[in-house]
Amino acid sequence: MYPTSCDTFVALPPSTEGQRIVFGKNSDRPCDEVQEVVYFPAKSHEPEEKVECTYIEIEQVAQTYAVVLSRPAWLWGAEMGANEHQVCIGNEAVWGKESADGEEALLGMDLVRLALERADSAERAVDVITQLLEQHGQGGNCMEDECGFTYHNSFLISDRTEAWVLETAGKYWAAERVEAGYRNISNEYSITTKIDKEHAELRTYAQQQRWWNGKAEFSFAKVYSYSTTARIEAAEGRYCEGRKLLQKSEGHITAESMMDILRDKESGINMEGMFMTTGSMVSVIPKDQNLPGVHFFTATPDPDRSVFKPFIFVVDIKQLKHTCSPCFGEEDPVKKKPRFQSKPNRKHPLFLKHEVAAAIIDSTRERGERIVEKMRALEKQKLAEMEKYLTEGIEDATLPVHLFTDTVDEEFSIYSSA
Repeated sequence: MYPTSCDTFVALPPSTEGQRIVFGKNSDRPCDEVQEVVYFPAKSHEPEEKVECTYIEIEQVAQTYAVVLSRPAWLWGAEMGANEHQVCIGNEAVWGKESADGEEALLGMDLVRLALERADSAERAVDVITQLLEQHGQGGNCMEDECGFTYHNSFLISDRTEAWVLETAGKYWAAERVEAGYRNISNEYSITTKIDKEHAELRTYAQQQRWWNGKAEFSFAKVYSYSTTARIEAAEGRYCEGRKLLQKSEGHITAESMMDILRDKESGINMEGMFMTTGSMVSVIPKDQNLPGVHFFTATPDPDRSVFKPFIFVVDIKQLKHTCSPCFGEEDPVKKKPRFQSKPNRKHPLFLKHEVAAAIIDSTRERGERIVEKMRALEKQKLAEMEKYLTEGIEDATLPVHLFTDTVDEEFSIYSSA
């Protein structure tokens, strides 16, 4: 198995319909890994409190924001998610000249969750991640087994007004602001000469390593990337295909068109095989502060055979149940499980029912087509309902409290009647 994984997208006006930002990501992970969607409320913390991440413990902040996350069920962090301030983040595995081997530290997925819990804007999220990199570094196995799958990370971060691309190599990094149009990232460095923020020693370190002579125009991707590898070439292909799909819908990118992009198998964006798309997310964020953002998650593999289910942050969010899957909270099993112990069964109820439905879709044409038709009808219904919230706002804040879990129940009904 030669892992390649993930594609993340963002579109801003004038590429989108209306004054909205549309964010999307496919999380491509080992095909037997379960992804879950979990919610953590805002919380105040005691002075000198610590937070135990996947591998290491770090200092907690005084206040963390409410977050909704899509994450591999075994770890503390997240592949993608959003917070109550409508900040959205997705990360990508990247490799380059700087070695990704090292001691256990913060995973890129830990940094996604930490930034969402601590940042009220996209730019602030860049600052949070880079400060944590400087203090604690990044590293550790990114799979539950012992295969030693390690990498650096890039991040696509958006809020109500702009987006940022942040790409890292160890503690070194470069960041690019995106104020209009569209942008995507894959498993390669993509920031070239437009660098809006950078590590203070980014260029000095490159000179010391003889990657850059100090005279030529500095391109982060050119200086820090491998010259060529099979992995880089595969990532380049998906990156280019992703840009083409965004360009195809330019000027009228919506939640639906972003979902179509994530479902595209021909481009490799909807990945199949030993590494496959195990979870997907699409968010629609109006620029108008008075309107809610809507975050759609599948919580199941293969978006082409999944339902994007909506989630909205509301004032009275305390009533919200822990979505479709168990929420491990502060007692995550990765830290409690002895090394080399067999994996526990992490399959949540939706995953199990979807697994059966997917087998029917693959093996029984007529029954499979009926299931997919009902799934698409449910999704279309929810998109229409969310459009009302996105244009008119929410008068009764209690209405969307159980929105995600209610939609999961409707999805259950489809599978039960199949």
